[in-house]
Amino acid sequence: MTLLVLGVVLWAAAHLFKRVLPDVRAGMGDKGRGPVALALLASVVLMIFGFRMAPHIDIWYPENFLRHINNLLVLIAIFLMSPAPRKGKLFNNMRHPQLTGFGLWAFAHLLVNGDVASLILFGGLLLWAVMEIVVINRAEPDWTPTETGSIAKDGMFLVASLVLMAAIGWVHAWLGYPVFGG
Repeated sequence: MTLLVLGVVLWAAAHLFKRVLPDVRAGMGDKGRGPVALALLASVVLMIFGFRMAPHIDIWYPENFLRHINNLLVLIAIFLMSPAPRKGKLFNNMRHPQLTGFGLWAFAHLLVNGDVASLILFGGLLLWAVMEIVVINRAEPDWTPTETGSIAKDGMFLVASLVLMAAIGWVHAWLGYPVFGG
């Protein structure tokens, strides 16, 4: 579990670095992008290996119907993480659609995974997304939404989100985590 915890902490630290130590990050200039990207890549590798190597210790046993709620929430999360909130009409006035979508994705996974490793991974990432929103709002309290787009753009990104959801479901099933049943 150590690798998993280190991965989640490194993920949060790499993302929060710019906000927590703005002078240090600014002093690095464009050369700072490489180390941050490397830290993010390392965090993902640590999370993957840490999660796969963690012992399965159940805390709770999710009900089967939660899979359907999970799938709906993940679809909404994918839509929020797409360009739709910036280019469409439905969520144009939402300040942090990608972080909200990421947090919703993490929460949805907590609904259907009741083991310790999942709690560390998805709970830690949910906590990071909430912290990131708070830190950004404190650092930049003034915000103006972009120009409102069209419902047609929302429809286009919804179709793309459905296709991406199907592809993600296929990959999950291939890895042994069937998300649509089975």
